Amino acid sequence: MTFEKQVVLVSGAGRGLGAAIARAFVENGAQVAVNYRRSEAQAKTLVAELGQRAVAIQADVSDPLEARRLVNDAAEAFGHHVTTVVNNALGDFSFNGDAREKIQTIGWDDFLGQMDVSLRGSLNLIQAAAPAMEAAGWGRIVNIGTNLFQNPVVPYHDYTAAKAALLSLTRTAAGDLGPSGITVNMVSGGLLRVTDASAATPEAIFDLIAQSTPLRRVTTPAEFADAVLFFASPWSRAVTGQNLVVDGGLVRD
Repeated sequence: MTFEKQVVLVSGAGRGLGAAIARAFVENGAQVAVNYRRSEAQAKTLVAELGQRAVAIQADVSDPLEARRLVNDAAEAFGHHVTTVVNNALGDFSFNGDAREKIQTIGWDDFLGQMDVSLRGSLNLIQAAAPAMEAAGWGRIVNIGTNLFQNPVVPYHDYTAAKAALLSLTRTAAGDLGPSGITVNMVSGGLLRVTDASAATPEAIFDLIAQSTPLRRVTTPAEFADAVLFFASPWSRAVTGQNLVVDGGLVRD
């Protein structure tokens, strides 16, 4: 299915990486539901920029009823069921390096906060969108991960654990949904220059990462979005259950 025929739902798309992904899909002809939880002003500004092929829809994807409403509202807005889901939403988080809690002090509630959105929210959207995809015999699900479980250079224990669990869900869901023509893949990045979440990162960290990559630079949200589009494109039709690391070659998986 070409992008022009796709109805794409991007969770957590009001700002940052999600906004870059939504923008990339619209620029390539897709219709996009820009989901947000609290970033109403940013989401509406983005939709005003993107035009008639985008709509902003508020929902907390960690709530299964809200996730189902989100999928239904997106289908109603575009007159077609959601064909493509990008699970980008994450719990409240700031990539602030050494200011993060160490393993000696981090609480279980921090883990639950990340699991509730990254893992449960993704599961909710997959379950809400899958029936229409199965009926059509075609669908694309792209989960957003991290390279930190291969390269744990900072103590983001809760965030990393939630994304590792999401990778497991990616692989098991691919097995269940593959016979219906639905692929499930993950795109994992490192630190991106610059999103709202990475704005608290010291410049020295950006410089260190850049010098550690073969490309000698930090990946941008737009470059990361390119890989997301690949998994939604016709060119990935035989690829499922995979994790693609997009970080300029920092992690060579």
